[in-house]
Amino acid sequence: MKKISQYILVSLLGLLLFNSCQQNEYELGDLVVPTNVNVTYHIIGVDELNPYGDGSGMVDFEVTANNAITYNFNFDDGTDVKTAAGGKISKVFSINGVQTYNVQVFAVGTGGTISSVVTPVEVFSNFRDDEALEFLTGGSSKKWYWASDLPGHAGMGPTSDDYGNADFTWPNWWSISPWDSDKACMYSAEFVFTKTDNGLTYEQTTGPGWIPGTWAGDIGVTGDQCIGEDIAPALYGVKNVSFSPSSSNASIVGEYRGTTMTIGEGGFMCWWVGTSEYDIIEVTENILRVRIMEDETQSWYHIFTSVKPVQSK
Repeated sequence: MKKISQYILVSLLGLLLFNSCQQNEYELGDLVVPTNVNVTYHIIGVDELNPYGDGSGMVDFEVTANNAITYNFNFDDGTDVKTAAGGKISKVFSINGVQTYNVQVFAVGTGGTISSVVTPVEVFSNFRDDEALEFLTGGSSKKWYWASDLPGHAGMGPTSDDYGNADFTWPNWWSISPWDSDKACMYSAEFVFTKTDNGLTYEQTTGPGWIPGTWAGDIGVTGDQCIGEDIAPALYGVKNVSFSPSSSNASIVGEYRGTTMTIGEGGFMCWWVGTSEYDIIEVTENILRVRIMEDETQSWYHIFTSVKPVQSK
């Protein structure tokens, strides 16, 4: 409900801005509310023996509407709202068992006008990565830190394979040096993964978050700085974590682990770019390497360690 309320608030602000522009005699076109919103979906692997899918949890959605310019999806599983301008999107639902998700789709028209529909989707997921769970938790509870003593503990590269070869599977645009002084404030962050009777939880227990300038510009705040809960309300608190099969092309081409880790309730590991989904590149007893797709253009790469780095004087 919180994400839906935030989205409606943004839409109302858009309407207020439109009215303000009208008073200044700017012309943005007529306000046209989308109509005839229609949602169809296909659960992967459905047959007579598997009425809720093959266990991958993957569902393909397609939405059409009159007078819509884009679509937003709230998947009712604690993950972030997703946008698909063309109305087509694939989603992996990762909560184990047969679950019903009330997927809410917002058709967005000119001036921020919206129409929405709710579609219940019943999906089966049985994906597990017990080895990753054991590495992350040590069998019970385990602390992780930025691998700040390693080159490339943060980096950025393209999301798309339009650049040729495997350039979109590693941070070939930018890679950080050890103990980067501009980001020293974030190195105090500590992250805890805990094994529970129901699976896995995550919590950032200390330290701030970090917001890069690219994402900060999208939401209208100052970037490249450490931030608190006033900017990122989901920074702290215990979050449920789920695993699902990775659906990214980078995971296949880059020969990643093949597992996506999703932190529920909008959670993230310090570096906030509006997503809670992490493609696990590698996880061992002491190293966690992940890829985070910010959008269709750029992705981030992070390295964490379970051995707290100490900066030499």
